[in-house]
Amino acid sequence: MRSVVTLSVVLSLAATPAFSTTLGFAIANSSDTFQSGLLKAVEDAGKKAGATVKVADAKADPATQMEQIKTLIASKPDALIAAIIDSDMGAEVSKLATAANVPLVFVNNTPANADNLPPKETLVASEEVQAATLQGKEVCRLLNGKGKAVILTGPLYHSAARTRTSVVQKIFSEAPCNGIQVVERQSADWETDLAAQQMREWLKAGVTFDAVIANNDSMALGAIEAMKQNGMDMKKIVVAGIDATADGKKAMMAGDLAVTVLQDADNLGKSSVDAAMKLASGETVPPRINVAFKLVTPANLDQFVAKTQ
Repeated sequence: MRSVVTLSVVLSLAATPAFSTTLGFAIANSSDTFQSGLLKAVEDAGKKAGATVKVADAKADPATQMEQIKTLIASKPDALIAAIIDSDMGAEVSKLATAANVPLVFVNNTPANADNLPPKETLVASEEVQAATLQGKEVCRLLNGKGKAVILTGPLYHSAARTRTSVVQKIFSEAPCNGIQVVERQSADWETDLAAQQMREWLKAGVTFDAVIANNDSMALGAIEAMKQNGMDMKKIVVAGIDATADGKKAMMAGDLAVTVLQDADNLGKSSVDAAMKLASGETVPPRINVAFKLVTPANLDQFVAKTQ
């Protein structure tokens, strides 16, 4: 089991030469399944590039992360990669990095200042509108444009959670999907246990639905767990997630998860390290580097199983 400690060098240096490049990586929460995959991708890509990677794990606490970022910047890395918790942190992080002349790569969560990044900064991310559109339209197709749905969202301060939710709701407000009614919507903070708890509360309250739409696979799996404990027939409920995690794909193979969307943590990590290394060496990179989402269903699941398993 990998142990991530605050501001530790997460690379084995035994029997290896000193690295010439140091990258800082401020990660939101390594306990999250997707973030864990992103961390591994950054570590692996950093090692392959010949860089030392200093990792700071905020464990989902924005205040902690800001202090960690300040400490990382003060250590004068050749570049900083930041998977920020709160989109609104972006401007302050940019300001700190610019003042210290540290190149900055935002990854995954789009900062609020993404359209006005200073020089030597970029964003490596996937377009959340695309993810939600793929998810929402596939759910609409499976429901034939009518039915009742509940939505489990990530934390509202996270730009991805807001976008994934609002885009799905917009799809359901327009033909041919406007026969789908969202009867409940609650945040479960990306967490499996919180999603299971929320689903149990809905079922106890007598909420009925034809589909469960979750902003990520972890929450979809929590909902599935609670529904199965309640004796529900999963063949009669369309459950949709996002991320195409290993556990999510296992649930799809079992017939419990109908829809997910691949958010490619591996390519996000590789691309962020590549951008950081280029910025560190004085090269220019585009202000945004996009990593595409891909729809995953039982029909094409075999194309993606080897990706994270």
